[in-house]
Amino acid sequence: MRDVAIVGYSETKIEVRTGRTSYELAGDALDEILVRTNVDKSEIDGLSVSETMSESANPFWAQYMADVLGISPSWLELMGLGGVSSIGGVARAAMAIRSGMCSIALVLAADAQSSGATPEQGAQRHEFQYPTGLRGPVGAFGMIMRRYDHLYGLNRDALAKLAVTQRQHAILNDNACPRLRKPMTEHDYLNSKLVSDPLRVLDSVMVCDGANAVLVMSAVEATRRGLKAVYPTGYAERTHYKVTEPMTEIIDSGFLEAGPRALKQAGLKASEIQSFHPYDDFIIAIMLQLEQIGFCQQGAGADFVLSRDMTFQGDLPLNTGGGQISAGQPGLAGGGLNLVEAVRQMFGDGGPRQIKRTQNAMVTGIGGIPYARNWCTSGVMILEQ
Repeated sequence: MRDVAIVGYSETKIEVRTGRTSYELAGDALDEILVRTNVDKSEIDGLSVSETMSESANPFWAQYMADVLGISPSWLELMGLGGVSSIGGVARAAMAIRSGMCSIALVLAADAQSSGATPEQGAQRHEFQYPTGLRGPVGAFGMIMRRYDHLYGLNRDALAKLAVTQRQHAILNDNACPRLRKPMTEHDYLNSKLVSDPLRVLDSVMVCDGANAVLVMSAVEATRRGLKAVYPTGYAERTHYKVTEPMTEIIDSGFLEAGPRALKQAGLKASEIQSFHPYDDFIIAIMLQLEQIGFCQQGAGADFVLSRDMTFQGDLPLNTGGGQISAGQPGLAGGGLNLVEAVRQMFGDGGPRQIKRTQNAMVTGIGGIPYARNWCTSGVMILEQ
C-alpha cells in the first residue's frame, strides 16, 4: 500500500561514552527532522518510542520522552521489540494513521547504552544460561556460528567480505563512530581475536550512544506539503518462531516466514531488491538473513556473497552506512540505523556513497536472544518510491 509515507529522517553522530542521556540525543534527532521537513512540532500527534538499555528501569519511558520533547500525542506507542522496534514502529504508525488515531507520527529511537549501566534481563538466563557460562549475545551467536559450520561449513572468506564491505561504507559515513572509521582488510578480520569460537571480535558490534528517527504521515499529506516520500509497501514480523518445538533448529529464525511474507505483500521477489539493509549485530546474522529471506538457498549464503558486488556501487548494496558493526550500535536505537540509511539513499542523500538504483530497499530487524533457539523477533520491511 502507498497510502502512508516516510517523509523525513534524522540521525545523530554515533559515539562511545558521550556522557549524554537518551533524552538529549532524542532532542537532537527531533530538531533535525523538524528542520528537514519544515513540520512544526505542534503538528506531531503520534509518537513511537523504542525501548532502551540505558532507561529500561523506567516504566514510564514513552510518557517521559513525550514530555521532555514537548509532544502531546493522541497515539503513543512504546516499542519493546529490540532491533525490530523502528521498522515495527513505522508499521504501527501506519496503522494508527489509517485508523485516524493520529495524523503525523514520529518514530524515534534513542539510547545511551555505552554511557549507562546495562540492566539485568533475567528470564531464563539465571536458570539455563549463566550456570553454563553463556552470558549473552556473543556466546549465543558463537553457538549459532558453530552450528552453521557443522551443517554447511563456515566460509570465513565470505564473512570477511561482508565485514570489509561494511567498513568501507562506514569510512564514507560522517555519522559513523570515529573509532570505527578506519580501513580494515580481510586479513584483519580473519586474524582478529576469537571471543566465542568461531566468533571473532570483528564479527560483532561496538556498543555506542546515538539516536535516529523517521517521520510518517499519509501520502496525501506528504504530496500536499511537497515532501519527498518513500512508502512501506511490505512488512512482516514473527516472534518466537517454532516456540512450541523443544528441539528446533537453532539457526532457523522467523525470517523464514517474515521474509517471504513481506515480499509477497510488496509484490516483489528477493532478486528484485535494489539495496539490502539488514540488522547486523553479528556478521553471521547477515548471511542467515540472505538465506532465510530468499536471496539464495540455505547453506548457499557464502557462494551468494562471494559472487556479488555488495558495495554501494554494486548490484546489491549492503548496509551502505556501514551497518551497526562498522558504524557503531547505539544501543537499542541500532534498529533505526539501517532504516534511516535506506531512506537516506532513496531520497538521494547518500553523498559519496550514493547508490544508483533507489526504487526499492529492504530493511530488517532482529530483537532479543532466547535460550536454545534463534533470536526472539524477526522483522522485514520493504520500502518503495
